[in-house]
Amino acid sequence: MPFTGKATYSAGSTLPEIADDVSDIVSIVSPYETPLLDHLGDPARAATSTYHEWLEDSLMPNRDTINDPSMSNSTEKTVITVSNGPRFRPGDQVRPHGASEIMYVTGVMSNDIVVTRGYGGTTKATLANGQLLHIVGNAALEGDDAPIVRFTNRVRKGNWTQIFTAAVRVSGSDQAVRKLAVSDELDYQKQERLRELLRDLESTVLCGRAPAANPEGSSTVRRAMNGILSAVQTNVFAPGVGGFPADTDLTETQLNLAMRNIWESSNAHVDTIVVNGFQKRKINGFIAASARHIAGSETTYRDMVSVYESDFGVCRIILARSMPADCVLLLDSSRVNVMPLIGRSFHFKPLTTLGDYEAGEVIGEYTVEVRNEIAHGLIKGLDS
Repeated sequence: MPFTGKATYSAGSTLPEIADDVSDIVSIVSPYETPLLDHLGDPARAATSTYHEWLEDSLMPNRDTINDPSMSNSTEKTVITVSNGPRFRPGDQVRPHGASEIMYVTGVMSNDIVVTRGYGGTTKATLANGQLLHIVGNAALEGDDAPIVRFTNRVRKGNWTQIFTAAVRVSGSDQAVRKLAVSDELDYQKQERLRELLRDLESTVLCGRAPAANPEGSSTVRRAMNGILSAVQTNVFAPGVGGFPADTDLTETQLNLAMRNIWESSNAHVDTIVVNGFQKRKINGFIAASARHIAGSETTYRDMVSVYESDFGVCRIILARSMPADCVLLLDSSRVNVMPLIGRSFHFKPLTTLGDYEAGEVIGEYTVEVRNEIAHGLIKGLDS
């Protein structure tokens, strides 16, 4: 071939012997991470029915509240109406919340307990309606008959499975032609749809709701699971409600109080805090109030909290896009499982075609098991 002396800059990309310069990587900017699912991990078992159930139990409660609006002369009153009289037995020692007085139960009549005030020389306290009463313990008489049998009943809880599906269809020509960065268009489309379905699964695990009517599904009603946010009912906190601090900006005091209340009402070990970006920055701000010393040689400024440790648990902080921005979710992750219906984890199902194309769907069926909802908590109504 004779020397021409031509230069690439003079002919640009029009020279026929110059190949297109296209990277062999397809760059995706859409968010598809599933941090909560990754944190929870794969379940030890699968669901075996479209309505997945589990059993929950509890011990006999050792506290109750005064339910007596007419409470008067409260330092002397010896018949106290409570919310749940059967929790008490003669011989119980009872301590009013926030007081050092011990009261001795001598009789129980429905929801009225008869007590001896200032038992054991303790100072009588001023009682109020709604005050919490702690059952310290029961003192049995030597040689006495066995007490009345008391027990709790196991409760069946459950959640529905939800089908997640996305269609894939690629023409024969599209599958045959040589492409940049993609060796198999059908396989590429499968991966894209799977990423989308995993993203949707995490969002549903957090925020999903089952239909109010016909939750089992029908030809017109789509079966759906209840997410974690709808499962948490007991430990729900909001600024200024029920004595919870009124700050609408999340504070460390609020976070600690919520964790303490969960600890007091259950044997849960809260180890996960799930937040959106706004509340994550508020938690990061906790360290701004404390004095930090940066060495002169330090060139990196850190303003991030990945693990929050308090008296009531060591918690990993999960940053999840699908978490509502005004909420903070507190989880005992050992009691949460995201599980497929047996044989129905995400997979590709080829479909019969009637023409020159390959078709199928990526399909999976999942539910979330949230055991002992009292072991978890939710702070909502925060500024976002």
